[in-house]
Amino acid sequence: MKKTVISTIAALAIAATGLSATQFYVDEKGQVFTTAAEGRVAINVEEAGKVLNSAEVPEKKTKSGFFDRFHAKGDLRLRQEVIEKEGKADVNRERYRFRYSVNFDATDNIRLETAVSSGKYNPTSGNVSFKSDENIQEYFIDELKIDILALKYSFDNSWVRVGKQAHDIYRPIKTQLVWDNDIRLEGLNYGYKDDSSMIRVGVNRVHREKDNRDGGNINIFLAQYVHTQKLDDAKLNLGAAYYHYDNVKGNTDPYGSFMNNTKETVNGVEVYKEDYGIVEAFAEVQVKDLVMGMPAKAAVILAYNALASNDNFGYDISAELAMTKKWKAAVTYRDVQKDAVFGAHNDSDFSGGGTDSKGYYVKTKYAFAKNVDVAGWWNWSKLGDVELDYHRVQLDVILKF
Repeated sequence: MKKTVISTIAALAIAATGLSATQFYVDEKGQVFTTAAEGRVAINVEEAGKVLNSAEVPEKKTKSGFFDRFHAKGDLRLRQEVIEKEGKADVNRERYRFRYSVNFDATDNIRLETAVSSGKYNPTSGNVSFKSDENIQEYFIDELKIDILALKYSFDNSWVRVGKQAHDIYRPIKTQLVWDNDIRLEGLNYGYKDDSSMIRVGVNRVHREKDNRDGGNINIFLAQYVHTQKLDDAKLNLGAAYYHYDNVKGNTDPYGSFMNNTKETVNGVEVYKEDYGIVEAFAEVQVKDLVMGMPAKAAVILAYNALASNDNFGYDISAELAMTKKWKAAVTYRDVQKDAVFGAHNDSDFSGGGTDSKGYYVKTKYAFAKNVDVAGWWNWSKLGDVELDYHRVQLDVILKF
């Protein structure tokens, strides 16, 4: 018995002596390691895990203050314009366009969009001619209109807008065969976009101006799909759309002009003779480096009014070249028959606006300074079946703020 106790005590003493000679390593969690190498490996793994974990969950950006939720911008365009139309006196005028927008991010997903613009009572233009007999201070405010007042909800790759809004319909090279830049939709619209697809769907009502309210409501139902195909050094956009104008035939014009659409007189009142259900198709190619590092675009757009029996086709062929980062130019040839599109909504500059014309225009823009652009636009057209000559020149200076 004594020998067993002595042997046990001796063994414990030897073990204690050995352990006292060993250096221990402890990590942040209290785990013990018996060698330095083992401790270093464990610590390195632990630190690497911390880095990976922090990278997996990026910090979400939030608004630092109430005023950071506001986004404001504006521009003032000064224009010198000359119009020569066969059988009419030449027009030489100075014009301006003023725009200012303020958007407010109520949350990370909800935005209130607002904007004012000059060009009151004109749905396709913000241009106002300077008056020689009045000071601009006397009519500047009177020419302003509420241009945008909408609520936008964004989620995933989609958005929904309700209210008076920019149409946000995709147009190759921003051509205006069907839709003028300044048209505003009033209603409910949905949009979706990812790397290969774009969708637009909407239900809207045409806003009648105050002097043209004796008529029925005109509603617009629209749907557009764009497929994007990436190539080696280019991108191809293929699109199709349908724009249905409900209750046009037999109705009065909403803005004060039929803009060359076919009309007839019923009970002493001029009304539209045709309905408008516009089928649109287009192809656009965007090349990153066409020549000497200059990017370029080319597009063909077709429009066909499926609800009219005659004069119901239009097309647009356009190309654009960015010669430098500051300077780009574009050329377009367009032929739009009388009832191919709704004349009050297409390009208000080409051939004086509306339909029933063919011709081409050249435009260029140069970024003169950070907030100053200069631009030029030249149009040569033939109007109607008699092919009247029409020439138009616009020289612009755009100040952005």
